[in-house]
Amino acid sequence: MKKMTAAALVASALVSFSAAQAEELTIATVNNGHMIEMQKLSSAYEAETGNTLNWVTLEEGVLRQRVTTDIATKGGAFDVMTIGMYEAPIWGSLGWLEALDFDVEDILPAMRGGLSEGGNLYAAPFYGESSMVMYRKDLVEAAGMSIRDMDSWGNVAKVAEAITGDGVYGVCLRGKPGWGDNMAFITTVVNSFGGAWFDADGNPSLDTPEWHAAINFYVDLLTSYGPPGSSGNSFNEILALFREGKCGMWIDATIAASFLEGDGSKVTGKVGYAQSPNATNPVGANWLWAWALAVPAGTQKADAAKGFIEWATSKSYIELVADANGWGAVPTGTRQSTYDNANFQAAAAFADAELSAILSAAPGATDVKPYTGVQFAAIPEFQEIGSEVGQLMSAALAGSMSIEDALAEAQAAAEAIMGN
Repeated sequence: MKKMTAAALVASALVSFSAAQAEELTIATVNNGHMIEMQKLSSAYEAETGNTLNWVTLEEGVLRQRVTTDIATKGGAFDVMTIGMYEAPIWGSLGWLEALDFDVEDILPAMRGGLSEGGNLYAAPFYGESSMVMYRKDLVEAAGMSIRDMDSWGNVAKVAEAITGDGVYGVCLRGKPGWGDNMAFITTVVNSFGGAWFDADGNPSLDTPEWHAAINFYVDLLTSYGPPGSSGNSFNEILALFREGKCGMWIDATIAASFLEGDGSKVTGKVGYAQSPNATNPVGANWLWAWALAVPAGTQKADAAKGFIEWATSKSYIELVADANGWGAVPTGTRQSTYDNANFQAAAAFADAELSAILSAAPGATDVKPYTGVQFAAIPEFQEIGSEVGQLMSAALAGSMSIEDALAEAQAAAEAIMGN
């Protein structure tokens, strides 16, 4: 069978998405690699439909601030917003988002469930992720050590110590403040140590033995074996370090794996993958997230916006990326058909580990964590609480305040925001 070209795939994908009248759509998105690639490939979408796309591309913390302010104030600046599993169900229930009537059978249940509320899908996943350990298997093996699935944090620290040196930092972790930056990772550590954001009565529970144990471990690990300036590092900064061969281990979003194995990476073929570490709690060791596309209610271009989202999140779009860049570079974590594809399995050494992490993530409420969400609490107040606490934890990591003071202030801030 003759292989379809990228242009032919785009044309095929767009037959059902063409707008009756050309529109200009303003899209707010995050400055991650898959979104940058979407912008490049969308020129074909513009040519086919006559629509034009105005991209507003922002660092993730700034993106969250901008889209939250715009939708809460009915600013109307965007026709399509890039949001996640925290915002979609809350904003959908408030009537701030248009419901999407898409075929969701191929979308992984964890993704469509996290982006839905009341039986309605309010955002379509562009890529989905959990978190896992990505480590230099050559360095770990040379040190006579190993990383296991759901390993102990104690072994993680020993491995980090053993592989630090010769220009390599033993471990790189997020430290940049933000509820979706440092607190995404820190919360999974707290979860694994048996802590939670709130107790069974809904009261903030940050100044607790579990939080103290988790934050002391996190700070000690990074200050001992991490790169200098970790309090300013987020996903993109650490990705660049790892691709340059300067990080021995990284615990972060599964989506990073496709870039570690991609063109220009100095560590292609040298990376091993394992399920996230744990301490005492078998639930909540790895997060669940999707960067997804949504239509704010009130836009005058809802039909065109939905058409673009259906194209950008379709199986055909994934095939378009594969045709242009190879199956190892496609956006992952959204569709079962991607993981069933033999070409993807052959190109993506991380495929099984990524899917296992996504399927094992447990966002539901538990006895330890009495709220929905893994790396966040799915309540409206969390965004403000997480942002405040993120600043304090970053300060503790930088050494500008003690961990004890940081957690005491975090507890007080959370209580004030919750009205306790």
